[in-house]
Amino acid sequence: MKVLMKPVDMIATYPRDGLPIPHKYRIADTDGTARVIKVDRILYRTEEKLAGNRMLIYRCQSTIAGTQRVYELKYELNTCRWFLYKM
Repeated sequence: MKVLMKPVDMIATYPRDGLPIPHKYRIADTDGTARVIKVDRILYRTEEKLAGNRMLIYRCQSTIAGTQRVYELKYELNTCRWFLYKM
């Protein structure tokens, strides 16, 4: 997987336990067009601390352009921002 660390616009739910569940996100392509990708399956979720910043890492699976792709999304807890981390 290639490290991208691109910010994305995310639609997620936040159940009572406080940990978000991603549903779909929008990312800008290289030509500037926006693409919406639905998260089909969350394989697992881990937490890491990077330079004192707590982050949740979601390994997900989706159908993108007709093929099954595995990728990682990062959620920064302090700033509440989402990133497409690896694809």
